[in-house]
Amino acid sequence: MSKTHNIIIILILVSGAMGFFPQDLSAEEQSISSQSSVVEKDAIFKFKNFIYVDRQGVGCEAFRLLIPSDWNFQGGIIWTLDNPGMPAVAQFTVRNPKGPEAMEVFPNQAMFWTNNQMLLATFPVGSRYFGAEVRPVMDSQKALMEIVLPRFRGNVSDLKIIHQKNLPGLAKALGAESSQPGVKTFVDAAKIRIEYLNDSIPVEEEIFAVVEGFSFGFQSMQGMITNTNWFVDYIFSFKAKKGELDRNAVLFQTMVQSFKVNSVWFNKYNQTVNYLIQAQIQQIRSMGELSRIISQTSSEISDSMMKSYQDRQQVYDRISENFSEYVRGTEHYQNPFEGCKVELPGGYHHVWTNASGEYIFTDNPNYNPNIGSNKNWEEIQKK
Repeated sequence: MSKTHNIIIILILVSGAMGFFPQDLSAEEQSISSQSSVVEKDAIFKFKNFIYVDRQGVGCEAFRLLIPSDWNFQGGIIWTLDNPGMPAVAQFTVRNPKGPEAMEVFPNQAMFWTNNQMLLATFPVGSRYFGAEVRPVMDSQKALMEIVLPRFRGNVSDLKIIHQKNLPGLAKALGAESSQPGVKTFVDAAKIRIEYLNDSIPVEEEIFAVVEGFSFGFQSMQGMITNTNWFVDYIFSFKAKKGELDRNAVLFQTMVQSFKVNSVWFNKYNQTVNYLIQAQIQQIRSMGELSRIISQTSSEISDSMMKSYQDRQQVYDRISENFSEYVRGTEHYQNPFEGCKVELPGGYHHVWTNASGEYIFTDNPNYNPNIGSNKNWEEIQKK
């Protein structure tokens, strides 16, 4: 599958969230992170392994991640019938039921633009062309202000913009080289920090977004026409009470670093989209029709598909390398209950697990989760 098709179909729906900790932190942000790490040195973080099964579409596990053991997961993969180029998006929230703290993933926004005035006369700004919204291309900061905030935070009270920032390190890690002559690709990333009232509680939230896409030109009777397919994707946020967002960084970091897309789901999804594009299907008539298309996909992962999957995962590794020193990275452990190697957030001196798939991370040498618990916890070792 060509890289251009990879861009069209949005190979991974959500994992760009790892950009939460870019290397280019301001001096003030570095100071906050340093203070937070001291406060949390002997803290105890308990997580459970959450597995999301895409029952509506492919029918298998779509992704998994660690979430705080007392937090709730809402949402998942949403399949739509009117956008064959991106028939599924991820939209979910991992939320603290006792407070405003939350990690949220927003659905990707597929866009289309052209200088073809005849086409624009039929499909004006705001209409949909092959499922994509017709709208001029904009950079990531403008997309956050004009697309993301109005659509996902337009109903909050007392919204204030605290600061905006480009993330060139994240954009560079994602890459934008085209493998096809005549195709120009681009990528841009940014974040915005906002404050508002959430049920009368002052909260602060940091929202991230990437704008990426590709343009290609062709000669017509009207002259040179340039079409651009572009996307606002990797839209995610972290939210907490005002003044406590940075102190919750370890929780958010653990969730995003543990996120793993299932390779079988990845393979079937991309085969489905590739079929829809090649067949030039403008709209799927029903979920039954979509189910029949998915059922015809192969469970066997081709070498090119596996390479595409691994290449994208390596991008996340490169994003991780751009984290600040405060972020701990990942390490491999041997899970005695599952009898296999697992990749977990690293840097902790003590990691415990049980047969239920829960994990505890701590630097406290005196902590033993078996005390006062009816579960059998075992400390696991690095591989």
